[in-house]
Amino acid sequence: MRLALPRIGRARALQGSAAALVVLGLLSWWLRPWGEDPPHGTVAISTGARNGVYERYGELLKGELDEDMPDLDVRLLSSAGSQQNVQRVATGHADFTIAAADAVEQYRQAHGPGADRLRGCARLYDDYVQLVVPRLSPVRSITDLRHRRVAIGQTGSGVRLIAERVLRAAGLDPAKDIRARSTGIDTVPEALRHGDIDAFFWSGGLPTRAVTDLSEQADIRFIPLGGLVDALHRQGGASAYYRASDMPADAYPPAERGVPVSTLAVANLLVTTAEVDDELAERVTRAVIDSRDRIGRAVHAAQRVDLRTALYTDPLPLHAGASRYYRSVKP
Repeated sequence: MRLALPRIGRARALQGSAAALVVLGLLSWWLRPWGEDPPHGTVAISTGARNGVYERYGELLKGELDEDMPDLDVRLLSSAGSQQNVQRVATGHADFTIAAADAVEQYRQAHGPGADRLRGCARLYDDYVQLVVPRLSPVRSITDLRHRRVAIGQTGSGVRLIAERVLRAAGLDPAKDIRARSTGIDTVPEALRHGDIDAFFWSGGLPTRAVTDLSEQADIRFIPLGGLVDALHRQGGASAYYRASDMPADAYPPAERGVPVSTLAVANLLVTTAEVDDELAERVTRAVIDSRDRIGRAVHAAQRVDLRTALYTDPLPLHAGASRYYRSVKP
């Protein structure tokens, strides 16, 4: 026989049940990571040149995004580097990219198409400028490059942007004082080994696989560049984003022989546009931070991604979705 509850007891029981349902509903909403409709469709990430850090980082990040958002079709676009990457995102030919802060600022200062749409999701890791020569080369300083064959990076690359500024800071005209070669990291190591060039510039995270391989196959060394930082800053504009930094002695052990190299560094940013959906930007930002250690096992530069500094995406304002992520993890 079923016992009848008193009217007051029945009312309290109903209120309690309703309250419990509300709590369960709120908990299910709060604990559900990203809502009922996760991002889907297609996004394009512009990466970099073959054998460069951007390319490998992009490949690994795609794997993380594929796992986290299986309904999202992530496509990778190879590129010449930072300058092309920024232009692609700003003009809608890619949705996300990695680009050095100096290339981003140059595009903004030039009022490139769509520049006002650019937004940052994360500060990632630093690129280090590397000027590589054979160990027996007579080149001891950057000024010794005069009249020599020097690979300064592909048109549209961040390397090209930096190399030309560094040469001018040293008093060399890239168009007249050197025999410039517009080749990238995919071909310059072999060119140096075979004597087709006398030196090459590279700007990338440490270590870059192509330079590591070259250091293990040929006797090379690096030309110090850190002393040029003041001259670079006097150039004004985007050159303000360069800073002096030491390339650690263990970046390329065979080449450095236990001695760090004074050089220049510039921050890399994960870049998107204001038009990208807030939830997608939030999830991509989260994936970058959460995957740091996993990606870092293959791309050591990724180990430098730091939640405490990732939200400082100068010169770009932070994307609203990325900002929402950082607020969600703020202690």
